[in-house]
Amino acid sequence: MALRRGGAAAARAAVGSQPPEHVVRIPWALRQRLEKRRKARRPGEAAVPSGKLLLRSRRPELSQPRWQIVGRWERPRLVSAGWKHREACGDYFQLEPSQEAAPALKAPPAPQGQSFAELGLQPVLLAALQRLEVGRPTAVQRLAIPALLRGRSALCAAETGSGKTLAYLLPLLDRLLARPEEKEEEKEEEKKLAAPRGLVVVPSRELAAQVGAVAAALCRPAGLRLRGLTGGGAAGGLRRQLRGPGVAVLLGTPGALRDALRRRFLSLGRLRWMVLDEADTLMDESFAAPIEEILAHAPLAAGAPGPAGPREEGTQVVVVGATFPAGLSEVLGRFVDVGGFASLATQGLHRLPPHVQQKFVRLKGQDKLPELLQLLKDHPASGGAVIIFCNSASTVNWLGYILDDHKIKHLRLQGQMSAVARAGIFASFQKGDVSVLVCTDLASRGLDTSSVQLVVNYDFPDTLQDYLHRVGRVGRVGSKTPGAVVSFVTHKWDVDLVRKIETAARKRTGLPGMDSSINEPPPKAD
Repeated sequence: MALRRGGAAAARAAVGSQPPEHVVRIPWALRQRLEKRRKARRPGEAAVPSGKLLLRSRRPELSQPRWQIVGRWERPRLVSAGWKHREACGDYFQLEPSQEAAPALKAPPAPQGQSFAELGLQPVLLAALQRLEVGRPTAVQRLAIPALLRGRSALCAAETGSGKTLAYLLPLLDRLLARPEEKEEEKEEEKKLAAPRGLVVVPSRELAAQVGAVAAALCRPAGLRLRGLTGGGAAGGLRRQLRGPGVAVLLGTPGALRDALRRRFLSLGRLRWMVLDEADTLMDESFAAPIEEILAHAPLAAGAPGPAGPREEGTQVVVVGATFPAGLSEVLGRFVDVGGFASLATQGLHRLPPHVQQKFVRLKGQDKLPELLQLLKDHPASGGAVIIFCNSASTVNWLGYILDDHKIKHLRLQGQMSAVARAGIFASFQKGDVSVLVCTDLASRGLDTSSVQLVVNYDFPDTLQDYLHRVGRVGRVGSKTPGAVVSFVTHKWDVDLVRKIETAARKRTGLPGMDSSINEPPPKAD
């Protein structure tokens, strides 16, 4: 009930100990505007938000303008709320870009280094960066390089496509250059076996080739010898890859490194720094055993190095990824003091990329193929490369046969292919020889896809982590345009993930559950 001014005491006396009702008063000017809008609306017509949109829906009343703020505990109306019903097929919504450039390229605050020179890197590395045509540092590079130059072991997490490779390579190579007195000692020991001072562990051959190309461009002018170790079957293949004097930096996959250690072709006794790149993949159950064996051979027992400077004697460990699994510390904790690690994370971590358009379409399974063919037909030849993600190798192969029937030139990449078959596929795609790649999540981790402008999730990913990695194939640092992502939503379990994505987008928060334990990894369809 409404209370007149001055009548509050009498009202309380009348109702005894019951508290008065709360009155919400709407300003008169606001009431007039709302009434004007109500009268102007045709009967039965839903309200349509005005202004630039954050989320565009097929049903305009469910669109969300950028100015609208959804509270932390508020339950927003979701387009995907009814998508588990088959009658929802044909519905869609689209996340509109709210900024033009990637968050990683945002100008730094005044106290932070505006250039690589201000970050304290040695001149030979600065010259190498100029030859690579790398301009000012990205957000993760400004964050990580000073900390790693001080010798800190670190957990470094940043959004996909933000420049993490240079963020760890530059300071760690700088630290090796600062210790030239070790070169003579290394030569005597390396006559028998390879004994690198730096080690980078990556989960796939494709990523090893990509990181290796960047590392070679930095190591060559600095006089640091680089070797890649990605297997080769027999012992002779491993020995050939490690052949050569004075290996300063070794880059390899877990299986190949474990085999080389078991056959005594490799020693990690002189290791000064180690990088675990794409940590969420390396900590998957398929890599758990070789990773633990590699860590056991490294000189980590004395504990993680502290910030004592570049001449400290410990081994510097850097764990890098676009997601930060919580169980990571449990695995590393058996070999190194994780409590001494610095935590380096960018503001965009675990968030949907705000510069990439993302469309979600509810479809029946039988309608996915016609929808994909129409997308490829509408995509202009000059519109950049296309990646089509599937959840299994069998779907990749089946879809490839269909594209062959429609005379659509493409490449296929999936984990069941032999190493020889996979060797040149992604390199050919990066060169632009073929503009369409059909693949599993093998191509979603860490690979540089600056030429890609369209990603199609033919199969919706199994986890939110996989979705973020796939979206990260477009809108990368170095991409000419932000690009777009189209996801086909067919199963009820797909809808559960889409609801979480839509809720996070409307609330402008990070995706939920991204810190789930690595001790119980999600099953892989491939």
